Amino acid sequence: MKISILLSALLILSGCAVKKTAVTNASSAFVKGADIGWLPQMEATGYKFYNNSGKEEDCFKILKDHGINTVRLRTWVNPSDDKISGHCSTEETVAMAIRAKKWGMRIMIDLHYSDSWADPSKQKKPKAWEGHDFPGLLTDVYTYTLGVMNALKKEGVYPEWVQVGNETAEGMIYPEGSTSNWGQLAQLINKGYQAVKDVSPASKVILHVDQGNNNKRFRTWFDNAAAHGAKYDVIGLSYYPYWLEGKPDYTLSINDLSANLNDMAARFHKEVMVVEVGNEDNKVQNTYDMLLAVMQKVKEVPQHQGLGVLYWEPEGARSWSHYDLSAWGNDGKPSEALDAFLKFK
Repeated sequence: MKISILLSALLILSGCAVKKTAVTNASSAFVKGADIGWLPQMEATGYKFYNNSGKEEDCFKILKDHGINTVRLRTWVNPSDDKISGHCSTEETVAMAIRAKKWGMRIMIDLHYSDSWADPSKQKKPKAWEGHDFPGLLTDVYTYTLGVMNALKKEGVYPEWVQVGNETAEGMIYPEGSTSNWGQLAQLINKGYQAVKDVSPASKVILHVDQGNNNKRFRTWFDNAAAHGAKYDVIGLSYYPYWLEGKPDYTLSINDLSANLNDMAARFHKEVMVVEVGNEDNKVQNTYDMLLAVMQKVKEVPQHQGLGVLYWEPEGARSWSHYDLSAWGNDGKPSEALDAFLKFK
């Protein structure tokens, strides 16, 4: 009888050990990161990256040499092959995650649940999901999320964080997942959450809202999330002074960002992270100063609940992307603004 009990206990413990997967390149260090979803397209079109000395190098190495320890990779369901608004399929994202793992980077996966950009102005459902009833969409979210996670697992990659939706201030997978129907939105979120945890229980699920300086926006959204039982581990914020009305300098909103970070952590007892930040590439000193200020505000969140800061597409040079908020020069070299990540301790 005692042997039988002992064997049962060992089997239970063994099962627990199998279930507890360790995340890839886990660290307790402050997150200094970059979203680099454009990188494979840039490389495929022949764009060359150069270090500060003018030597051609792998973009991963350049970023790491500038203090970046984390990468964020977006994933679209059935994307086109458009240079700017396509790619980022599961297969491409897995290939990028493998590279990130080899470079010792921590990994965040950003699930858009769309075939292209999902943000506050648009959350179009994937074409393959059109016409599905709501129970069907719940299955779609679970199956797709599980597929991405299993594809990563197959390559030995367990992301430290997974975003269920991108900048979902008005919801996701319109119209069924709009915030006008929070009950359904919460169910969709929870299907994504469940799929992530079924493959990688240690991965933390992020819910992400834009305008990180707007406390009313965040209280309203996360109060509703709580009221409807939405499951998550981390509150993700975007912070782009450039996209605020009038394009005010960051110094006019940085204290509001700080207050919101502190309020979210205290109100919901969650870790917080600025998962997107950016500023004009031709204002190098201003961007450098802004990055230092944002990192400091996140680090000051009490009880170590402020995890870190990620720049959105720093490598996405304007000469290639026509995007104004990268941190890269037209000479193929990183802007001195990125040195803020090295400076910050």
